[in-house]
Amino acid sequence: MNRIINDTLRIFLITLIAGVLLGATYMITKEPIAEAEKNAKIEAYAMVFEDAADFHDDWDASEIDASYSELFESQGIEGVTVNEVITAVDKSGAILGYCITVTSSKGYGGDVTIVVGIRNNNTVNGISFLTLNETPGLGMKAKEESFYNQYSNVKTEKFRLTKTGANSDDEIDAISGATRTSNAVTSAVNGALLYKNSVLGYYKDGGDK
Repeated sequence: MNRIINDTLRIFLITLIAGVLLGATYMITKEPIAEAEKNAKIEAYAMVFEDAADFHDDWDASEIDASYSELFESQGIEGVTVNEVITAVDKSGAILGYCITVTSSKGYGGDVTIVVGIRNNNTVNGISFLTLNETPGLGMKAKEESFYNQYSNVKTEKFRLTKTGANSDDEIDAISGATRTSNAVTSAVNGALLYKNSVLGYYKDGGDK
């Protein structure tokens, strides 16, 4: 009986010590991780809006329109979530467009999170990845310029994915062997475009923000 009690106490103490150490590690690393994530976002904003003088965090995607997911589904955009909307402005404070952070849950290796820079006239400046955990040599090729630059400097309301080679600016040539990743990225970009036009466009044109 004493042995059982001693073993139980040992297990309890080990668990308690492990919990305290994990908690301490979390507290130590919490701020550096948050700072690293913040810097990654700022870098992504600058990449998709190189001519912006500043970025204003004055939109709350969850408060602007909670029903946008239904809008996405009606347009065939599945598994895409709007995470954040940042306004890009020039030196005079005039709005150049928006940096819209979106996540697709349809990636082969999990969530794909990107920042999409969209000008007021609907031109996509470009995209920048925040999260991409796809297969090396396949889906990870989405980070190669030959793929992501297809979205840059294109004025469109919607991109189309093709496996036979792009014949127009709004067509995206899928990564060979990684159609699922290509589709996840394209759906995320299309979600950002639709959100900008249907939701942000409403507020910009007179709706109450």
